[in-house]
Amino acid sequence: MPDKIKIDQDYIYRLISNNLKRLRARKNISQMNLALDAGLTHNFINDIENCKKGISAKTLAKLSVALEVEPYCFFMPDFLPDNALTMYVKEVTATVHNAVDKISYQYLFGDKKPEDE
Repeated sequence: MPDKIKIDQDYIYRLISNNLKRLRARKNISQMNLALDAGLTHNFINDIENCKKGISAKTLAKLSVALEVEPYCFFMPDFLPDNALTMYVKEVTATVHNAVDKISYQYLFGDKKPEDE
């Protein structure tokens, strides 16, 4: 893992670009076919992969559906070796599940604990 990553617009564009290329290759789909499946233009897909354009939440949703992946897959760090990727995903998933559990509990019970009822 690098010492310090400068997170800026260029970093985000590169991250999305690298992951889009990886996900597209994994599914063995061309830019043109992805564009057709996602309802986007070939030029737009090319611009994303060449870090010329970013994506909106709507575009992220279209790409996720077309590639049959969760949206977070476009933001996977590219500094992780392949074998660490699975561990990273499990850790992120566990963190998200814990957060959802806490929020759900607070929504359902407020400050009460189940034994208080």
